Amino acid sequence: MIRSWRVMVALGSVVAISWPRARAEPPTAALPAVLKAEPAPEWNAKFTGKKGWIGGDGVYSAVIGSRRVLWLFGDTLLGAVKDGRRDGAVMVNNTVGIQAGQGADAALRFVAGETKERKPAALLTPADGKGWFWPHATVRIGDRLFLFLMQIVKTKEEGAFGFQQVGECLAVVENPDDKPRMWRMKQHKVPFTEFGRDRERSWGSSVLRDGEHLYVYGYETRGKGIGKRRLLAARAPVGSVEDFKTWRFRTSKGWSDKSEEAVTLADGFATEFSVCPMPGQKNYVAVYTENGLSDRIMGRFADTPAGPWSAPVLLYKCPEMAKDKGVFSYAAKAHRWAARDDLLISYCVNSWEFARLFRDEAVYRPKFVRVKLRPAK
Repeated sequence: MIRSWRVMVALGSVVAISWPRARAEPPTAALPAVLKAEPAPEWNAKFTGKKGWIGGDGVYSAVIGSRRVLWLFGDTLLGAVKDGRRDGAVMVNNTVGIQAGQGADAALRFVAGETKERKPAALLTPADGKGWFWPHATVRIGDRLFLFLMQIVKTKEEGAFGFQQVGECLAVVENPDDKPRMWRMKQHKVPFTEFGRDRERSWGSSVLRDGEHLYVYGYETRGKGIGKRRLLAARAPVGSVEDFKTWRFRTSKGWSDKSEEAVTLADGFATEFSVCPMPGQKNYVAVYTENGLSDRIMGRFADTPAGPWSAPVLLYKCPEMAKDKGVFSYAAKAHRWAARDDLLISYCVNSWEFARLFRDEAVYRPKFVRVKLRPAK
C-alpha cells in the first residue's frame, strides 16, 4: 500500500482540471549533448547486500565530513535474502547510510531506528507523532546538518491510496559527526506549503549551496494528471536557513519575500530531483524522472541556480520498463560529489505488485548510471 501511494504521488491521477499557468522565464537556447550514458556497476554493487539493508528507495546523498557521505532512503526493506527472495523482511519508512569516503569502494554502513522492544523502525520520526517521514534533500552547513523531510499520514480512504502528504519538515541536526542514532535534532515546519485537493506546493526536493545562499527547490502541482508538477525555487542566507523570514522566492521579476509570488520555472518535474553544478563547467543541471514516473531521465540546464532553464534533454533511458511490464522507474537524481568529468545519477526500480518486493530481490534496489555531456556550443 505504501509503495502504491508513492506511485500516485509521482504520477498523479488521470483527472485534470483547468487552471491558469504561472508565468515562467523563457528557456535558454543552447543545449549540451549526451556523449555517453551507461550503467555504473561499481555503484550498483554497493546496494546488493544479502543481510540487513536489502532494498530501499529515495536515494539522496550529501558529503557531511572530510571522509563521510550520508545516504538517505525512504521505505526500506530489512532482513535477509535467500534463494533470491526476501521472505520475512520488514519495511520501515526511512533509513540512512554512512559511507567512509567518496569512492565506490568506500565502506557503507546502514542505520535504522529501533523500538523499545528492539525491533527495526524508522530512524527519523515526526516530533508531533503524526505519521512518518520520507526523506527529501540534505546539506551540511558548518557544524549543522539540514534535512528536508516529507511528513505523510494515513487517511480513512480504503485501498492503496489511503495516504497523503500533510507537511514538509526542516530538521536541523546539531551533532552530525556523531552516530545517527545519537543525533540531536530540532524539527521546524516549513510554512510555505500547501496540500489541497486542487493544488500542492512543497519545498526541499533539492538543495544547492552557491556562495552565501542555500537554494531550496520545490514543486507545485495545480490539478491532477501527468506532467502537472512544476519547478519552484527559493533561497536563504546559509547562516539562517531555518529562519523562514529570510527566505526569498523566485518570481517573474526577481526575488520576493512573499511565497505566494513564486512562479513555476519548468514543467514535467517530480517530487524528487536534484539541481547541481555541471562537472568542470560554470552552469547548472536539474536531473529528474520525466513526469515523476517514467523510463526517461531528463536534464535541464541553466547559467544560474534559478534559471532560466533550458528545454529538457534526454540523459538516459532506463531499460527495465521495456523488458518487464511489471516494474516502473522513478526518483532520478544526480550525486555531484561523486562526479569526475561526468554525472553519477541514481534512479529507483519498483514493482506494481507490492508482494513482488519480497519474492524478487532484483527489484527495489538503487540503480546508477554515468552520463558524460558535451558542453553546449
